[in-house]
Amino acid sequence: MMMSKEELIHDIEEARERLNKSIEHDDEDIIYHRSVELDKLIEQYIAAGY
Repeated sequence: MMMSKEELIHDIEEARERLNKSIEHDDEDIIYHRSVELDKLIEQYIAAGY
């Protein structure tokens, strides 16, 4: 099921926030995981043509 534009934007903003906090406080593995999570959400946004 495809997410709405607003849902994707919300999820992207939350993922970006988690990544930013990770960069300041977590180890490389967690930072990598959160970066991949954000990339996947951005990919979905682009693929949906928003």
